[in-house]
Amino acid sequence: EVIGHASGQINPGVGPTDQTLKNYAGILEEARADLVGLYYIMDQKLIDIGVMPSLEVGKAQYDSYILNGLMTQLYRIKEGDNLEEAHMRNRQLIASWVFEKGAKNKVIEKVTRDGKTYIVINDYDKLRNLFGQLLREIQRIKSGGDFEGGKNLVETYGVKADQALLKEV
Repeated sequence: EVIGHASGQINPGVGPTDQTLKNYAGILEEARADLVGLYYIMDQKLIDIGVMPSLEVGKAQYDSYILNGLMTQLYRIKEGDNLEEAHMRNRQLIASWVFEKGAKNKVIEKVTRDGKTYIVINDYDKLRNLFGQLLREIQRIKSGGDFEGGKNLVETYGVKADQALLKEV
């Protein structure tokens, strides 16, 4: 959390994110902070220095984060509504983006059994790579003050609730 929020720089000559990214600045900052944690929680160095016993800790965090971003957090909103709160938008943005970008390789799948939806992560290493790609893109947007890029990312992946899944949740 600290490293995620305390890292990253704005390019020279680019104004502060509250001016350049406006209403998307907070969501993108939360997403960047989460992505730093998500990327590094699967790093062998954390085991080497004794912070965690195995990469199973990282896998459990990936399971929890993706499930919450794609599904669990939907219980907090009413049918027909979309996501409004910055942290909810950021979690859905991340989970939806990696789900879509990894779809061809089935990195994450939505599986339906007995009328219930389940989220299955099939490849944790590829998922970590996708987290890194999205982190790079969000940092590019923030560093360069790319309002349109930030807007497109948030509006495409972080706002609209899957209404069928919301109803199920």
